[in-house]
Amino acid sequence: MSKYDNIDIEKINAIKLHVEDSSVQMDEIVNSIIKTYVQDLDEYVTIIDNRLCEKDNPPTDEELDTFCLNLSTLIYFAGGMCEQLGLRSSIATAIYKETYNTKRDNLTKGTVQDKNALAELSSQQEQLVDIAYKSAYRIVKSKVENAQEVLASCKKVISRRVEEMRLTNLTGGN
Repeated sequence: MSKYDNIDIEKINAIKLHVEDSSVQMDEIVNSIIKTYVQDLDEYVTIIDNRLCEKDNPPTDEELDTFCLNLSTLIYFAGGMCEQLGLRSSIATAIYKETYNTKRDNLTKGTVQDKNALAELSSQQEQLVDIAYKSAYRIVKSKVENAQEVLASCKKVISRRVEEMRLTNLTGGN
């Protein structure tokens, strides 16, 4: 007999739906946090992406130079914002722990497990805020790292084009 023999598909689907519904709310919270920190970077990467989608019209050297300069600046600011977000994440964790511990310490009756469960339940909103800030921090950090990859790719294309022009000049255009 397998541990999967007694699976209740309807219950699993109900739980999955509940997770999805809750995730939509958490996504909205996380996205509202993220927007504050990397909106300019997101918008600029979207501009670059849209420009790169023009397959029949590759970006000019001037556009690539502009991408590099602007991305560098946006990454600089977003990196600093990431650190600010990390601080807020740490504060959210501290608030959650403080609320949990205060609730736990104020409980005088019940078993250890009962007190822990009640404290957990009483600090659930603070825990969700903590989770949201941790998630937002990881997402912003990832966006900054990925923007650095986009910048590196632009630089590689520029270097390749410069090398092609140099080789063309050396061979006399042949």
